Amino acid sequence: MITVKSAREIETMGRAGRIVAGVLDLVRSRAVPGVSTWELDRIAEEFIRSHEAATPSFKGLYGFPATLCTSINAEVVHGIPSKRRVLVDGDIVSVDVGVCVGGLHADSAVTATVGEVAPATHALLEATQRALAAGIAAARAGAHVGDIGYAVQQVAESAGYSVVRELVGHGIGAQFHEEPQVPNFGRPKHGARLMPGMTIAIEPMVNAGRPEVRTLGDRWTVVTQDGSLSAHFEHTVAITENGARILTAA
Repeated sequence: MITVKSAREIETMGRAGRIVAGVLDLVRSRAVPGVSTWELDRIAEEFIRSHEAATPSFKGLYGFPATLCTSINAEVVHGIPSKRRVLVDGDIVSVDVGVCVGGLHADSAVTATVGEVAPATHALLEATQRALAAGIAAARAGAHVGDIGYAVQQVAESAGYSVVRELVGHGIGAQFHEEPQVPNFGRPKHGARLMPGMTIAIEPMVNAGRPEVRTLGDRWTVVTQDGSLSAHFEHTVAITENGARILTAA
C-alpha cells in the first residue's frame, strides 16, 4: 500500500535526511587510501547517534550487521563493512546509509573516489549523478513511476552504461521499504501515479559493463556479473505540487 505523508511527517523525514547528508559528507571526506570500511562504519554510527533521537536505519534491518553499506568497485550494493576491507588508491566506494528520527526514515547514497581514479571512472560517476538528477526531475505530481525509470535509463544508456534491473528504488517512511517500487528503467506513463505527499527513494545503480548482477556467499554483497565497475547515487524525495523536494540534501 502506498502511504501519503503529512507535512509534519515530511519535515521529520527532512530532519533525518539532513543527518544522512552529514554522514555522507563525513564519510566521503574520510574515504582515503589506508582506511578500512569498518572504520568508516564506526565514524558514521558515532555521528548519527550524536544527534538526539537519531538511530541508524540499516543496523539490524533484515539482519544487516552494520550502519553503512560499503560497496567497492564491482560491488553494486549491500557491501558489509570489515576491518579487512582497506581502501586503496584508485578505488571507488559506494556508501549507502539510512537514518531514523521519530519513527520515520530517510535514505541516501553516494559513490566516493579514493585517491586518484581513472578518467573513465569519473565519467561513470558523473553519468550516474546525471541519471539521478533526471529521475528526480521526472518525479512530479501526476507523473508515473515509469517516467522516473525512463528518465534514469535514458541518461545512463545514452552514456554507454547499463542500469541494474534486479534492484530498485522504493517508497520510504515509517517502514524503510514501502510501496511503490521505483525501477531505474521503465516506460513513460506506466506504473503507480505520483501524488503529493508520497516519499520515495530514487537510486540509480549504473554499471560500466552489462547490467547483470549476482549475490556473493555472504548473502548481502551484490556484484556485477562481468566484474565491471558500478556506481550508486540516491536521494529520498517528497512529491509536492511543485516537483520533487530532496529530503537528503545537505
